[in-house]
Amino acid sequence: MSATRTALRTVVIAYLFFLVGWPLWMVVQETFLSGENHLVSTWEDPAVRSALRVTLAAAAWAVVLNTVFGITLGILLVRHDFPGKRLLGLFVDLPIAVSPIVVGLALLLAYGPVQGWLGRPLAELGILVVFSFPGIVLAVTFVSLPLVLRAVIPVLREIGMEQEIAARSLGAHAGQILWRITLPSIRGAVTYGVILTLARAIGEFGAVLIISGGLVGQTETATMAVQRFHQGFATGSSYAIGFLLALIGIAALAIVTVLRPKEHTRGN
Repeated sequence: MSATRTALRTVVIAYLFFLVGWPLWMVVQETFLSGENHLVSTWEDPAVRSALRVTLAAAAWAVVLNTVFGITLGILLVRHDFPGKRLLGLFVDLPIAVSPIVVGLALLLAYGPVQGWLGRPLAELGILVVFSFPGIVLAVTFVSLPLVLRAVIPVLREIGMEQEIAARSLGAHAGQILWRITLPSIRGAVTYGVILTLARAIGEFGAVLIISGGLVGQTETATMAVQRFHQGFATGSSYAIGFLLALIGIAALAIVTVLRPKEHTRGN
């Protein structure tokens, strides 16, 4: 039995090393240990700083929108029954099942200034969605739509409704129940969903590639800058941007790791 556990552990560690650890280490190596500190030289490029700002700003919007949406819809799906409830739950998972390229094309058809049935009247009002920052926000929000929701739903089911019913019987209104009982109970799940949403939004490429236009210094995101440098044979810069994106993801996971024990301790 011990030999079996050792063999399984070895296989898992080797799998993670060759799939995750080694490629990430190669990115670090190419960024810092290839004879030049590409991170410093890349950071001095104004277009790179602009791409990072666009990426982080769009991701922040996606986090806010999907957090509010995820909590609201999670409470609706768990606490209430209505016709089409199961269909709505399945519909929300579409962003995970559909290719990001298809998402970008769908948003282009809906919000394009020429053929878009919604984008055309907006363009006539001077509001440009596609090939602008709002289009990027739409794309990253779409692809990360269900992450907070799917983190919140199991916790809402687990905690049940006993505390909420008791609070309601004591005269608490819906707002008080939400802020004092429901949200504190799902805080850990929301944090986890927010981190996943942030990571997904920052790393999105396909949908953003279609809908942003990729204007350098304006609507180019960090992932698109990686592609531009790589295709231009400036691989050091592409690795440096990749390192920054990986660093943001690792920092987000570290925050989750730090917060989870606190939530566990408070729960006890």
